[in-house]
Amino acid sequence: MKALKNKKKAGDIPLLICVFLMACFGCVMIYSASSYTAQVQYGDSLYFVKKQLIGVVLGTAAMIGTCFLPYKKLIKFRYPAVIIAVILLVMVFIPGIGITNYGATRWIGFGGITLQPSEIAKYAYALFSASYFALHAEKVKTVKGVLPVLIVGVIFCALIIIEPNMSITMCVALLMLALVFLSGTNLKQLTVVLIPFVIAVPLMIILEPYRLKRLSAFIDPWASPKGEGYQLIQSLYALGNGGLFGTGLFNSTQKYRFLPFAESDFILSIIGEELGFLGLLAFFLCCGFIIYRGFKIAGACKDRFGYLLASGFTLVYGIQVVINALVVSGTIPPTGLPLPLISSGNTSLIITMASMGVLYNLSKQD
Repeated sequence: MKALKNKKKAGDIPLLICVFLMACFGCVMIYSASSYTAQVQYGDSLYFVKKQLIGVVLGTAAMIGTCFLPYKKLIKFRYPAVIIAVILLVMVFIPGIGITNYGATRWIGFGGITLQPSEIAKYAYALFSASYFALHAEKVKTVKGVLPVLIVGVIFCALIIIEPNMSITMCVALLMLALVFLSGTNLKQLTVVLIPFVIAVPLMIILEPYRLKRLSAFIDPWASPKGEGYQLIQSLYALGNGGLFGTGLFNSTQKYRFLPFAESDFILSIIGEELGFLGLLAFFLCCGFIIYRGFKIAGACKDRFGYLLASGFTLVYGIQVVINALVVSGTIPPTGLPLPLISSGNTSLIITMASMGVLYNLSKQD
């Protein structure tokens, strides 16, 4: 019994190893996907990789730090986390601070540092929801009881959708539904929550012309092969070119400026092209391993807060992986969303690694 107890206290080391290796693999794939574009645009083929390596170092430090931060202390930060997330999301719209790229204002900049608040908001929401449901377990059976969680979720979604960023909005909305379900609410209350969500999705598409164009491109990308359908077509070319075994690492052709955002939102297409179906299968097995370990940790938690926090952080990662995969394969309409731990972008990388440190901390609790 003593040996088993000590083994449990060691925590889920395989999870940390897998997360770190995935981040390193991301650097390799970012170099492959971006070296040509980086050389043409910045005169440095390592431009994106250098930035990502900084993220890996900072992310590893954050992951190690959260490994030793007792997770129960996080419940005290539920309100500060929400307030900070809202402030950051609002700052996106302040001239001189908010940064606009490709028609979307999703980032804030301070000197040479760029931050994407929506990435922080997802985890802030998971923390707040887990804390609220843990402290008010008796209220989850009523709509009024889950209203605070719904209100915060709607505020986050509203601020993110007007950036505009429908993909992260969908992630937060799905996270909200999942956490309400996991809180133990009954099906009647869940249905009341689900109906507005189902109505909101088509409304968000109809109200924005560019979303209708993306929906049209999803239905028939060949109708506008040089317009809205271009990115999806190039992504499918990359996946098809990879075949079973791939063209070989660093041998992608689509990365030569045929596929937009090859180093970020559509890096999975480059992985499929260079490593083939078998490479994608191995990659998704690694993603599945992280998700499995996360839910296993959640299931082993003896307190409600730990269970919901582990579930929430795991869901953030899992939802984003699934949506990204569905987008690049043309299964759902195209929308910009990074592949966690892999895509270029330090905000997502650092906070994802930090969340995995929290999962490790949860795994070593008695």
